[in-house]
Amino acid sequence: MNLSWYIAKRLLLMVPTLLGVLLLTFAVIQFVPGGPVEQMVAQLRGKGPATEAAGGLAYRGQQGIDPKQLEEIRKLYGFDQPPAKRFVHMVGRFLRFDLGRSYFYHESVWQLIVQRMPVSITLGLWNFLLTYLISIPLGIAKAVRNGSRFDFSTSIAVLVGYAVPGFVLGVVLLVLFAGGSFWQWFPLRGLTSDGWSTLSPWHKVTDYFWHITLPVASMVAGSFAVVTMLTKNAFLEEIGKQYVLTARAKGASESRVLWRHVLRNALIPIVTGFPSAFIGAFFAGSLLIETLFSLPGLGLLSYESVMRRDYPVVMGTLYLFTLIGLMTKLISDLCYVWVDPRVQFESLQ
Repeated sequence: MNLSWYIAKRLLLMVPTLLGVLLLTFAVIQFVPGGPVEQMVAQLRGKGPATEAAGGLAYRGQQGIDPKQLEEIRKLYGFDQPPAKRFVHMVGRFLRFDLGRSYFYHESVWQLIVQRMPVSITLGLWNFLLTYLISIPLGIAKAVRNGSRFDFSTSIAVLVGYAVPGFVLGVVLLVLFAGGSFWQWFPLRGLTSDGWSTLSPWHKVTDYFWHITLPVASMVAGSFAVVTMLTKNAFLEEIGKQYVLTARAKGASESRVLWRHVLRNALIPIVTGFPSAFIGAFFAGSLLIETLFSLPGLGLLSYESVMRRDYPVVMGTLYLFTLIGLMTKLISDLCYVWVDPRVQFESLQ
């Protein structure tokens, strides 16, 4: 199977997957209580959030509301149309990458994503870079010193970090270093200080790192264990293979064997995971970390949209993230074949 045919086949298979995800979520939304129509009616009646069925279905809260006014509210949110027609219309907009307009923020979904993107990029980029820049050398060092005191102590350290949830570590860091019961070395919230735009370039950089230290530390602590142990096990597996023994028997130095032979093969499963890890770091950020440090990122936006029944944002971000995830999976498979030519496209089906 050639490259172009494989890519075309994978792209075609993405269509039913993407439609299935959208259809399932859209169907669930129709039965979630407290939709936008119900919330508007509840506000008009001077009460709290609605708790009955969404999608314009009948509920007790409609009592006392003029039917014409109720019909206007349904038309405002598009619920005067049958669900099937609304779904087809939504898919048509998504094909043009029109993600709609938020019910709550009264802005386009694209504008909301762009506004929240800097926070997610900041957390994701530093999480990705620190995890791989520290974990890969550490994993190699652990493999070379397998069974030593260094290997044992670092294993305990990374596994403890993996066992502690990021938001728990974040709370501890806030209490210790952000004005809790001990030291006030770092700010409690935000990505930058007030008046950041008026600072000098050097102070802008220092202020930025001052704000992101605690949230990034909370995120990366649990990521070290997976990459570190994967790197170590991959190196140990390669070190025990026949070609390594042969290279040593021919008189090759240990450093040459390690860096010229073992490294190239051991890093294959790690390198092929770069696209997924890189994109995932941006779009799969920690909701709890963003909430804890008051960082308005994409994770917090998605959560708030679900709680507020802001369906255009829910469906628009779901469509975008699912599409990015499917494309990332394809790129990861292509990287696997590129790094290891022994792998054929048929084996990736």
